Amino acid sequence: MGFQKVVRRVCLGVLVGLSFGASAMAEVKGSAEAGAKKNSMCIGCHGIPDYKTAYPVLYRVPKIAGQNYDYLVASLSAYRSGERNHPSMVAIATTLTDQDIADLAAFYAAGTR
Repeated sequence: MGFQKVVRRVCLGVLVGLSFGASAMAEVKGSAEAGAKKNSMCIGCHGIPDYKTAYPVLYRVPKIAGQNYDYLVASLSAYRSGERNHPSMVAIATTLTDQDIADLAAFYAAGTR
């Protein structure tokens, strides 16, 4: 098999994998009620008005209540994959399933907390 055929097959495999991952996440429906039961690791920082943390640097924790659902899903997914880097968020996001992410996003998008 020639080099170009190998490259085409690898690229096709990567595209199929990315497409499957995106469509699987798109099919997950978030539940605000379920998210309310899963937010214990979030509320400690995101539930305190004007909260600032000193780790890893002095940082104002953003308010996420009322944030756009798709933005929350994308952000948590990016922390989970390592695309976004904040030590606390990466540590938490890597423990979340697609369903957990969808539920938490639904909970916070509903404006709770």
